[in-house]
Amino acid sequence: MNSIKMYDPAMCCSTGVCGPSIDPELLRVSFVFNNLTKRSYSIERFNLSNDPTAFIDNILVNTLLNEKGVDSLPIILLNEEVVISGRYPTNEEFEKWTEISAEELIQKPRIRLSTKVVKL
Repeated sequence: MNSIKMYDPAMCCSTGVCGPSIDPELLRVSFVFNNLTKRSYSIERFNLSNDPTAFIDNILVNTLLNEKGVDSLPIILLNEEVVISGRYPTNEEFEKWTEISAEELIQKPRIRLSTKVVKL
């Protein structure tokens, strides 16, 4: 199983999916991240605002940030190697790395409604 690490730019929350106008790209990546996490896939996500130590401690990320600045974010590592800088992976790239169909990766969470009737 491949290991994926995403180093996000500074955002207001861990996913950037908040506030009055939601970036559809961040929403898509959040769906993929959540679906992979539910499958116990080896994926981690770091936000520069919330976890700056992760950016300092990883020599590859630290070097890239020092050389190219914050425009290099997001930085994506696959098996501890930089594979993408400055953009998020496409669904097809996630599919290639995980061997999980792109359709499954972007499925919205299903909400189960209870049909149980409670008497008061």
